[in-house]
Amino acid sequence: ATDMRRETVLMLEELGIPVEQSHHEVAPSQHEIDLRHTDAMTMADTVMTYRVVVKEIAQRHDCYATFMPKPITSVNGNGMHTHQSLFKGGSNAFYDAEDPDRLSDIARYFIAGLLNHAREITAVTNQWVNSYKRLVPNFEAPTFVSWAIVNRADLIRVPAFKAGREESRRIEYRAPDPACNPYLAFSVMLAAGLHGIENQSEPPPPCESSVFEMSDAERRERDIHALPGSLWEAITITEDSGLVRDALGETVFQSFIENKKIEWERYRSHVTDYEIQRYLPTL
Repeated sequence: ATDMRRETVLMLEELGIPVEQSHHEVAPSQHEIDLRHTDAMTMADTVMTYRVVVKEIAQRHDCYATFMPKPITSVNGNGMHTHQSLFKGGSNAFYDAEDPDRLSDIARYFIAGLLNHAREITAVTNQWVNSYKRLVPNFEAPTFVSWAIVNRADLIRVPAFKAGREESRRIEYRAPDPACNPYLAFSVMLAAGLHGIENQSEPPPPCESSVFEMSDAERRERDIHALPGSLWEAITITEDSGLVRDALGETVFQSFIENKKIEWERYRSHVTDYEIQRYLPTL
């Protein structure tokens, strides 16, 4: 698998797609290839090309590569942790040398915007029935709308600052999965962050302890809400979102909602193997 991943990286580089690093991930046969940052539109194009390359190289080796969010119940799912920053001219607008965490007010407003609209945009960043099998506790995927410095259990993570790397100051949004439509996902994430900047929204204090270990009462006290638990819940929230409607445009928005409702209805009415195994012997 290491050789196959190396071949994939070399092919991406040959196609003009620079790779920062690659490594084996937590689950069996799970791999991560990190692409070098670029503007959102170029990165969306790159994601589409990247998927084809990964699948083609796997096929050459008689393997099958999948971007399914949760292909195996008992192990970690596949995420597409999306790093984001804003630049003004040649300067990183998220960097502030005077702040203890080296985060600017603009960065904090952006974080607040993402947190405020996280539940609304989840149907777009996690657009499949299977996506919500990944967003469950104990598998390194976020399930609550929270943020933290470095901590990997939260929806938004701020990577540790490295001296001399001012241009790399960024935030990481950890909900999206690699089966999403990157054009739509990047659009709604950017719209949410910019809305926070426009309104100068302040984020709550970052979590210093694991949000999973908090009691329900503690989370309520800190106003920490859960991400949608199913595609249907996500659809109903997104359908009422003016931000998502404006970000996608009326035509795309209506088409997206309609298609997601069709998918949910097909899933809802389908009898699964779990039901057969669970109920048929006893009912």
